[in-house]
Amino acid sequence: MSAAVNQAASPRMREIREVVREEPLMHRPIEAALADGPLTVPAIAAAIGRPAHETLIWVMGMRRYGKVVELPEADDDGYFQYALKAKGARS
Repeated sequence: MSAAVNQAASPRMREIREVVREEPLMHRPIEAALADGPLTVPAIAAAIGRPAHETLIWVMGMRRYGKVVELPEADDDGYFQYALKAKGARS
């Protein structure tokens, strides 16, 4: 299979630095998606209309800086849910 055909068959994956650069811009949409309760990364991605692999990077950044917390139990598919950190809660 030629490279041109292979590229046409799959969407272009963005470079990681492009995705990371957008992280601060994605906090509000992710926070809005989580406003009604905890969601998995695929569910957050669907809610904000972005790819799950990019959403994962943004959610992990928000987790690192204490904006979201990971719930302790995975769902039946093995995905963990993430929720907004309660205001005034300590790490």
